[in-house]
Amino acid sequence: MITRRDFMKLAVATPIGIALRTPPMRQVRAQSQIERVGVGLFTIPKSLEEDFSGTMARLATIGYKEVELFGPYPYTVPEVVASWEPIAQSIGLSQSGYYGHTPQQVRDILDANGLTSPSMHIDLGTLQTRLDEVAEASQVLGHRYAGIAAIPPELRTNLDDYRRIADTFNEIGLAMKEVGLQFLYHNHGYGLVEMEGSIPFNLILDRTDPDLVVMEMDVFWMTAGRADPVEYLNAYPGRFKLMHVKDMTELVRFEGDGGDPSQWIPLFP
Repeated sequence: MITRRDFMKLAVATPIGIALRTPPMRQVRAQSQIERVGVGLFTIPKSLEEDFSGTMARLATIGYKEVELFGPYPYTVPEVVASWEPIAQSIGLSQSGYYGHTPQQVRDILDANGLTSPSMHIDLGTLQTRLDEVAEASQVLGHRYAGIAAIPPELRTNLDDYRRIADTFNEIGLAMKEVGLQFLYHNHGYGLVEMEGSIPFNLILDRTDPDLVVMEMDVFWMTAGRADPVEYLNAYPGRFKLMHVKDMTELVRFEGDGGDPSQWIPLFP
């Protein structure tokens, strides 16, 4: 079992991804306090592998209120599971999702520690072909948001690709709304500089329906991708319902476009 000392060492050494729900912009400007701060579980996967229940208890003891799950899950489509394996090996992971538990068992662990899980990261293929299974698990776990951490590289090679993916987001968002979920898109470092005369991320924001697609801003990746998070919050009030915050003790930038794991994994603090 992981000890409190070991956990705190990990917490200091690991970038804690804070998944928090942002209030409307007028409240941000009034500097209102955010009451529920959570942790993106992708930032502490090894602790979860060692002791899933104990790690959840430690998070609650520290004061976190929410957690965001990441896949693959038992119902994830096989091709995504296969693509995840080399990434998992490169960072020393052997598990993800529910860490060998059922959705109900995870919910029981959350409830026992006063935690909730309003959001999950998943993949496009599973949302498109296995939405019923996603919705069933989400109902058990209490998710309100489900979405993708990144657009697959082959689906964002040019501006037309970004137009198509924005339309796909709207289609998935509509289907998810019908089963009681909302689609979210979490930005990485790509798509934040000009391509063919336009900024792809702006295109996604402008082309997607706010009622169907909400945004989860990752401040670290946005900064590493040479964009200004504050400018986006001001330019698109109300679009960013969730947020990831990771430590950046000194300013870092992607060497390239931030479009693949070989660029973003080395930037973890």
